[in-house]
Amino acid sequence: MEVHKGFKNLSFRNPVVTMGIFDGVHRGHAVIIKRLIARAIELNGESVIITFDPHPRLILECGSENLSILSTTEEKLALLKRTGADHLIVIEFDRQLSSLTAADFIKKILIDEIGMKHLIVGYDHHFGHKGSGDFETIKEFAKLFGFTVERIAGVEDEGLIISSSRIREALISRRLDEANRCLGYDYLLKGRVVEGMKLGRRLGFPTANIKPEDKFKLIPANGVYAVGVNINRQKYNAVLSIGFNPTVRKQPGERSIEAHIFDFEDDIYNEDLEIEFKFRLRDEMKFKDKKELAGQLKIDKENAIKLLT
Repeated sequence: MEVHKGFKNLSFRNPVVTMGIFDGVHRGHAVIIKRLIARAIELNGESVIITFDPHPRLILECGSENLSILSTTEEKLALLKRTGADHLIVIEFDRQLSSLTAADFIKKILIDEIGMKHLIVGYDHHFGHKGSGDFETIKEFAKLFGFTVERIAGVEDEGLIISSSRIREALISRRLDEANRCLGYDYLLKGRVVEGMKLGRRLGFPTANIKPEDKFKLIPANGVYAVGVNINRQKYNAVLSIGFNPTVRKQPGERSIEAHIFDFEDDIYNEDLEIEFKFRLRDEMKFKDKKELAGQLKIDKENAIKLLT
């Protein structure tokens, strides 16, 4: 796959295009991209994915402090590269782009700059100023500008359509298994190891305290998880705790993310790592004392080992 920053000075053979935010690059997106690649082969053309950076809500909602994303830009690009499409165009989303009408976006960018021959969209796709462009308007533009278009039906999981919003809701509602099914892979979180309270070490369960690399990245619901950890290209298993440490904190503090990595003693302060959320073990709990907490941590580790090995 070739990755292009911006849409200027590009030349493709019979380009077949799909576009979107692709947050999470989930199973629904995968079906669209699979069809994109197949249609490009049928037309002796090239498959082109268009996405946007930063997330449009950051521009349209003046920073949008409530934004929660499934994939950072880096993660999204890595996931899209694995799809096998020929080209990925990353367009900077700004106020000027957001003001384009659906007709102008199609004519000025998709037709004049990219030379699109065929467009593939998802079942609920909207684009252009204030989302004014839908499938019916695209069909009218197709007649006007001389391209063809098709819409891909939504992909279902247990009777419900897979969508980025559904996955977000599942993650914050303690339904990790549902989120991972819809994604088609284990939910990811990247961060840096920072100084913590060192409570885990005193309890016999040293932990790496993790600061997420992107403040808008969605953090799953508080609780304890069995996870994979990738550090310096090495994979380990771990128990991960997300929450406010209610047993040892008299007053609620900052939410913490702590990983007890199995069979690992290296100093990794200021190192970057990646978490793969595999199983949710239990909710966050408040124990009567540290001894009871340590006993539960031992049980958590035993349960995680059974699930991960």
